[in-house]
Order: sequence, then C-alpha cells, then structure tokens
Amino acid sequence: MSASTKEHWEHVHQNHGPTTHSWYQPVPAKSMAHIRATGVPAEAPIIDIGAGTATLVDVLLNSDYSDISVLDIAAAALTESSKRLGNVGTSVHWIESDVLKFEPLRRYYVWHDRATFHFLNDATSVGKYLDVLRTALVPKGHFVLGTFGPEGPDRCSGFDVQRYSIERLTNLLEADFELTSFELEDHTTPTGNMQQFLYSVWRSKV
Repeated sequence: MSASTKEHWEHVHQNHGPTTHSWYQPVPAKSMAHIRATGVPAEAPIIDIGAGTATLVDVLLNSDYSDISVLDIAAAALTESSKRLGNVGTSVHWIESDVLKFEPLRRYYVWHDRATFHFLNDATSVGKYLDVLRTALVPKGHFVLGTFGPEGPDRCSGFDVQRYSIERLTNLLEADFELTSFELEDHTTPTGNMQQFLYSVWRSKV
C-alpha cells in the first residue's frame, strides 16, 4: 500500500461517520463467534487488522478479553475508536501501520481481519501479508478471516477488491494453515445494499 493509499483512508475516516461505511456492523457477531470458537484464553493476545472504527474491540473488551491490539493504516480511525472507548481504551495497543510493513514486536494467538485482505490485488502484496501473518502468530495460532465472497462486490471505497471462494483461499493458505471452519454471510450495508462475506478460520500448522 502506498502513501496515497494512506491518504485515502485518512480522508475516509476524517470525513465520513463510522456508521456510514458500507462495512459497518453495530455488533460484529460472526467475528466474535469465530474468535470464541478458537477457544483461546481470555488473556491471550488478539490483533484486529485494518480495524478502522469497527466495534470488535469494544465487544472483545466487554467479553473479558484483555489483551487486544488494533492495527490500521489511518491514524484518524484509531483516534476515533480510542475516543469512543474512553478510559477503557487505555488498555488497548493501538498500532498505526500499513499491514504489509508491520513488524510485530510480539506474537498473537488470534489474527482477525475482516477489512484488509480483499484489498490486496497482486501476488506480491498477498505474499507480503502472509509473511507478516506467519511471523506474528504463535505456533498453532488462529487466523480469522472475513473477505468478500464469490458473489460479493468487486469494488469497495473506490478500490478494486478480490472476491474469494473457500477453494481459492485454500489454494493460497493450505501450505501453512489448516481450515477449521467457514461460512457465508449476507451483510446489509447502512444504505440497505447486500454484500456477501466469506468467513473462514484457519490454524497454523506450525
């Protein structure tokens, strides 16, 4: 992702309210269900990639998960989420970074991404992402991924995006990860449109 990409997302978060984004969910029920299903302990480190102003961090904290990191390329998004959480947000590790340039200083039991992976449009970017992911996960760690499904949109926020079937994801990930579950969801945007998401959960083989 380039400097212009960062500028784009800063503009998005500075000029549009969190509840107006097409990806907005009042409660991230699917993400929470899949994170809970991993069975990681409440104190296990969890990171949300490309979180923007999503409320997953709120729900995790309210569900007794205590070691949460939130990564986004846009400082404006992190500031908005931190303000929303108030004093509770002081326990969150806020990370302003392009995920492709992220150099983890620790390792995580769960890496969650419902926002970033489908914006990677070339093999080089996907490869860099997976390199960072492998570095960041503990052995046998969990990768909880939400992408646009095979009938999802082909553009989002002005960018071309990738649509994934579980077969396509398996081809990308099976060398390093074991698939533990997947499901499709029809997400209703704030304007009433439908977007198909594919949720999948993977466990590192090493």
